[in-house]
Amino acid sequence: MKGLSKWDERFSSEDYVYGTEPNEFLREWVMSHQLEGKRVLAIAEGEGRNAVWLAKLVFEVEMWDASKVGLEKAKRLATSQNVSLQTKQIDLNEADWSQDMYDMVICIFGHFPPPVREKVFAGIQKTLRPDGFFLTEVYSTHQLAYGTGGPNDASLLYTEEMFHQLDDDFLPLVLNETVVWREEGTLHHGESAVIQYVGQKR
Repeated sequence: MKGLSKWDERFSSEDYVYGTEPNEFLREWVMSHQLEGKRVLAIAEGEGRNAVWLAKLVFEVEMWDASKVGLEKAKRLATSQNVSLQTKQIDLNEADWSQDMYDMVICIFGHFPPPVREKVFAGIQKTLRPDGFFLTEVYSTHQLAYGTGGPNDASLLYTEEMFHQLDDDFLPLVLNETVVWREEGTLHHGESAVIQYVGQKR
């Protein structure tokens, strides 16, 4: 495995380390809204579980991840589910965000150093079409006490205030800091301190 990135190594097993089912918050929110046929971008999407599920709902889905191994597994998962998926190997620190391209951007457990997080938030605002949605579930700083998944570095975790800072650009439809039970593969398992957010671009 010499020369592989951290994420390539993590995804190198045959198993899908975060499972093949979509994140529950994503599933619940999408199923309760009429969004069929929209163009969706899934960033930091790993092995593709959320992107493939959205493609099965007849969304036009593009997924980005820095891991070539993760992207290959996502393609295999899409093939096994008889759906098409556009994949791109992209480092979010260097991403080129096109203007007004997508109706929804999702980021499920995407944790980044603060400078990258700022670029990601700005990029999402740019690439969403007016009235488009940004949906995310991420670990809060309280997750360090649970140890059931996510980074051990507090600087990579989230606070509600980080999402309040988006209020000039997004109308917050959902902003919950809560504890949920997550069973997502082998790496997310148990009570989890999360922030759930859906914002609509103003």
